[in-house]
Amino acid sequence: MLDPRGPRFAAAVTSAVLVAVLLTGSGWLALGQAAVFALTAADPRRGPYGLLFRAFVAPRLGPPAELEPAAPVRFAQLVGLVFSLVAAVGYLFGLTAVGPVAAGTALAAAFLNAAFGLCLGCEAYLTVRRLTTPR
Repeated sequence: MLDPRGPRFAAAVTSAVLVAVLLTGSGWLALGQAAVFALTAADPRRGPYGLLFRAFVAPRLGPPAELEPAAPVRFAQLVGLVFSLVAAVGYLFGLTAVGPVAAGTALAAAFLNAAFGLCLGCEAYLTVRRLTTPR
């Protein structure tokens, strides 16, 4: 179980990174964000932005009102990984529309989570679970 404020903090940092990707057109920065998504998908508690949250932000906050399961967050990180890899490939190989569209889509999702607590990847995970769980 995770403190839901951690993934929102990570989404805010991710949003800033993706804005930088869009402003600079850096495929290497998109690839760096992809690595962060990969590490976080492997274990949301040990993702780089989550570690920053727990070290510097969480101690200044009270305990969370509730906890959330890690599986939807893990799935959302995998979705982010795919979009950031596509963005990196687009930028690094000169596919002029692919990089910005993929980075912009990832930015939109990260921003919705950071600003409003709406995790599109988490919602997609829950939808897939509902559709695939036998009744």
